[in-house]
Amino acid sequence: MPANEFLNLEGDKISTSRNWAVWLHEYLADFPGQADVLRYVLCANAPETKDNDFTWKDFQARNNNELVATLGNFVNRAAVLTQKFFEGKVPEPGELIGIDEEVFRQVAEFPARVGDLIENYRFRDALAEVLNLARVGNKYLAETEPWKLIKTDAARTGTVLYVALQVAAALAPLLAPFLPESAEKLAAMLNFSLGDWQSAARAEQLPAGHQLQEPALLFAKIEDAVVHTQVQKLLDTKKANALDATPVTAAKENVSFDEFGKMDLRVGTIIAAEKVPKTKKLLKLLIDTGLDQRTIVSGIAEAFIPEALIGQQAMVLLNLAPREIKGIQSQGMLLLAENADGTLALMQPGTAVRNGSSVV
Repeated sequence: MPANEFLNLEGDKISTSRNWAVWLHEYLADFPGQADVLRYVLCANAPETKDNDFTWKDFQARNNNELVATLGNFVNRAAVLTQKFFEGKVPEPGELIGIDEEVFRQVAEFPARVGDLIENYRFRDALAEVLNLARVGNKYLAETEPWKLIKTDAARTGTVLYVALQVAAALAPLLAPFLPESAEKLAAMLNFSLGDWQSAARAEQLPAGHQLQEPALLFAKIEDAVVHTQVQKLLDTKKANALDATPVTAAKENVSFDEFGKMDLRVGTIIAAEKVPKTKKLLKLLIDTGLDQRTIVSGIAEAFIPEALIGQQAMVLLNLAPREIKGIQSQGMLLLAENADGTLALMQPGTAVRNGSSVV
């Protein structure tokens, strides 16, 4: 029975209880139509012999450099050039020369090679071999340059594209165990049904004159901004986990009921708010307490936008002895809650109440 080692996520152990995971339903929503990209990266990065790490930057690099630039690029060039030069029909091949025969010889070896790796549970190496077949096709096109050859030898160009299309057709059944949706998409573009495994070894799967469908990209480039969003999601999770692990401040000494009863706690509405000049932390608030309108100076300027506070209700300690702050007479205290990360939240009633309502 095959067994893998551990796959980590961005350098940390995957943990569903800590929400340190890539959730499939979220991935499919964020990357519609790209399930095969995740399949590819997970298989190519599988921890078959040692622990490995899934990172979003590696995910992006494998998609852009391997799926798009290698596999997708080869298939797209072969299909687009056929569409452009031969009206989307597989060209009639001429006499094959050494470079063509060498490509067919290599193609014939891939089904057995990939199949043997799969049977021995070396899925990562098997997938790498399928990509190597696409590299064979890319190398062949780079050496024959059909986009230039068409200007001088249309017949030879037809032979080159005929060979390239047979390589593309061979890729489809070999891709199917790893990237089933992409294999079907490739088969649809080539306008043929996926054959059995050994069909990939045949020299001709697409006969001359066979009509292809309109070319379409198998894979799309993933931009930096998309990856940044996923990384930020994990960073937010790590921050939330750290906050959850932060111990709550210890309880203060008990006070008597009479001492507590001396505090006049009420609900008021903030009707004006502005920064105190030449300070970073102070806001000057005008609050309708139901009894009067009074000024309270509070050190919350770094946590709130003044304009956003206007109209909000908050709990206020009314009978705190007045004190002068930066030349402003402050008459009371605004009540807030402080998170472990220092962020602040107004203490507010669950529903709107009359200004001056007592907190009991």
